Parts: sequence; structure tokens; C-alpha cells
Amino acid sequence: MEKSRLTLTEAEWQVMECLWQSAPASGREVCETMEKARGWSRSTTLTLIRRMEAKSAVGEVEGAGRKAFIPLISRDEAAINETENLLARIYHGSMGLMLSSFTRKQRLSKSEIDEMYALLSELEAQSGKEGDEDA
Repeated sequence: MEKSRLTLTEAEWQVMECLWQSAPASGREVCETMEKARGWSRSTTLTLIRRMEAKSAVGEVEGAGRKAFIPLISRDEAAINETENLLARIYHGSMGLMLSSFTRKQRLSKSEIDEMYALLSELEAQSGKEGDEDA
């Protein structure tokens, strides 16, 4: 599966969080972590790992006489993919509609609003520079 189209289920996110925090990790280590954190059986965790390998989200490495798993996609890449999927599926690609929905239900703090203004100002400045290059 193409990494830019990669989507993860909630359960797969849990396994990825484990790997993002402690990779490389053996199957045993991941299974123990998921058993403690979620109560999952060994077979459930290993099934998820194999499914994520098929998606190219997780890879196997060998070292120090053991096989271990590593994430093949960063947390940031996965978050961007999920956000793009949400935007396309629910909001028909409209960032404005998505932000409007979120801010109607949840009040933003002053620091969050300031952060958004700063981001929008930066994007506006970049957009102006790109327009200059096109001329």
C-alpha cells in the first residue's frame, strides 16, 4: 500500500504508538506492552503486526540475534495521512468547513487562537512568495 494512502485502525494506532516509543521492539515486547496496556492476547497483537506489515506501516529487522519490529512511517506522516483522509471523506476537502465544525463544538483557548493566527500568517506569506515566482 502506498504510504500516502495508508490508514490505520484504532487498534493499529495503539501498536504504532508502542513502536514509535520503543522501536526496535521484539514481538514479545510488543505483545507484553499491549497486554498490559489493553489486555490484548498475544495472537491479537501479532495479527495486528502482520496486518500492518502488509500495509508497509511496520517492518522487520534482525539484530543481536533476534527479530524486531520498527515503524516504517513516522507519527507525523501517519497523522497527516489520517487528517487528509478525514478532510476528504467527511468535509469534501474543505479545510474551512472542518475548522468551522471543530470550533463550533469546542472553544479554542487564547493560545490556540494565537497559534492559528501565526500559522495562517505564515501560510499567507508563503503564498505571496509563490505568487511572485510565478510572475
